[in-house]
Amino acid sequence: MQSVKHKAGFVNIVGNPNVGKSTLMNLLVGERISIATFKAQTTRHRIMGILNTPEMQICFSDTPGVLKPNYKLQEQMLQFSESALQDADVLLYVTDMVETPDKNADFLEKVQRMTVPVLVLINKIDISDQKVLTQKVEEWHEVLPKAEIIPISALHKFNVDVVLKRIQELLPESPAYFDKDQWTDKPARFFVTEIIREKILLYYDKEIPYSVEVVVEQFKETDKNIHINAVIYVERDSQKGIIIGHQGVALKRISTEARKSLEKFFGKSIYLEVFVKVDKDWRQSERAMKSYGYQLE
Repeated sequence: MQSVKHKAGFVNIVGNPNVGKSTLMNLLVGERISIATFKAQTTRHRIMGILNTPEMQICFSDTPGVLKPNYKLQEQMLQFSESALQDADVLLYVTDMVETPDKNADFLEKVQRMTVPVLVLINKIDISDQKVLTQKVEEWHEVLPKAEIIPISALHKFNVDVVLKRIQELLPESPAYFDKDQWTDKPARFFVTEIIREKILLYYDKEIPYSVEVVVEQFKETDKNIHINAVIYVERDSQKGIIIGHQGVALKRISTEARKSLEKFFGKSIYLEVFVKVDKDWRQSERAMKSYGYQLE
């Protein structure tokens, strides 16, 4: 029987693209859950990472960066971010030393109205000085007067332990929401698609990474290895050619790099086959959004 003093709750991480939300999430959870690259709009879903200790369970939720949508996929991404305001016990609003508080004022208005504790984390303080940081803290205090403001550097792990300690203090008393050996709410296939998509984000330029969706068609696991068949969907034939590359060289590099990361992630030998198909203008299609898992319940 669990002690009455056990704490549990949902800690949702929101903010604009490219401020370091996914890097922070991975540090807080201690697992490499969210893909974190240098490109904006890396995260497309709400991804949960669960931190368990005997006394508590923190359900962290990483969300896509808040943006003004240009197509249906981005509309869904914004909905994932806004849904994180509805079910948080503690909200982490991540910003950085570069952006100003007037960016995406509509979203911030919703944050202002929240009744749960809000921690504003000013990330990337390693790229600035004390004077600019003091000014930033004052700016954010004006916009979100009820929020606590904590300067951090996710890259250098500075003050991340302070954030975690404060979250523990703010969590409500509650039994665990998930089994104590569970560290995410996502199935194994989800991480396969994320890792392949990460490699595409790293190796291709311009619009290509944002036009791509990855689907796992086969995932067969044994004690020693996993056989995976995955399909990379693009919006146009020209993009298919770029993904495959001359004599298949580009696709082979993606597959090799993804296989190495997957072996590290799952701790098993991976047999990975990757194909490329065209699903015309899928980012604007309700049908595609649904089939690729972007529709909110």
